[in-house]
Amino acid sequence: MKSALILFDNIITIYIWILIINAVLSWLVAFNILNTGNRFVYAILDVSYRLTAPPLNFIRRYMPNLGSIDISPVILILGLMFLRNLVFEYLAPSLF
Repeated sequence: MKSALILFDNIITIYIWILIINAVLSWLVAFNILNTGNRFVYAILDVSYRLTAPPLNFIRRYMPNLGSIDISPVILILGLMFLRNLVFEYLAPSLF
């Protein structure tokens, strides 16, 4: 069971990093620092978008319109951290 918790923690951590990378890449594309005509850049953007779009779109559906500010990645990261801490709070004390 301890290995499953460690795996769960690692998956959540990797997904949080993918969310951060996706946000930074979207800023770089918006400010024309990265060119999406480059195949490598397009491939990285496509993979990060496909991994992060479904949960972010779900959050965006229930958020009020804040104009051009998108805080859905922050909300998702906070939710994932809360979920990780909740799982460890209830399952980890019985393992140690």
